[in-house]
Amino acid sequence: MQSQRSTATAQRPTKKGPWISGRWMLLLLALVCAAPVIASYLMYYVFKPAGGTSSYGALIDPQRPIPAQLVVTDEKGQSVPFKSLEGKWLMVIVNGSDCDEQCATRLYFMRQVRALQSGERERVVNVWLRTDDKPVSDVIKTAYPQPDTRMLVADEKAIAAWLPVNDGTKLTDHIFLVDPNGNLMMRFPKNPDPKKINADVAKLLKWSRIG
Repeated sequence: MQSQRSTATAQRPTKKGPWISGRWMLLLLALVCAAPVIASYLMYYVFKPAGGTSSYGALIDPQRPIPAQLVVTDEKGQSVPFKSLEGKWLMVIVNGSDCDEQCATRLYFMRQVRALQSGERERVVNVWLRTDDKPVSDVIKTAYPQPDTRMLVADEKAIAAWLPVNDGTKLTDHIFLVDPNGNLMMRFPKNPDPKKINADVAKLLKWSRIG
């Protein structure tokens, strides 16, 4: 009789097993969903191949988030925090409103790189941080309309405190890339190769689902 009771007890199902399996299944699903984001950050911030990096642009390390105090004037003359643009990949240049040949070339490169992303291009916004509030020529406005290109006025000193440059270069020499979390991620060299910029941007959009 005692032996029969022991056998019945051993065969009785418990509630613990299915509960543990369900919890592990939820954790597994969470990891699968987060994998693209984790992979993109590991690729660009942790794993750096010997002899250089896999990117054309210079990786910014440590991260430099958009300063909370960086306020810009938008196209309607309203003051807004630059952090309000978070959520998209931002390609950024800095220049006066006169936009000389170098400025126009960088705007053109950014427009072409964005267009080459095809179905992913809506994840990218081009930003021209203007260091004065002088009028922008109608030619430039027509060639680079909103919302694909934002033309925002910002204090040059505030920009310089956030965006780093190389020795021998200045803010107006570079295109910068900011990730959707608002972290400055890359700085492209003076007189850049747009094909190589495109390769970096395409790789980021492929591996990262943020933005």
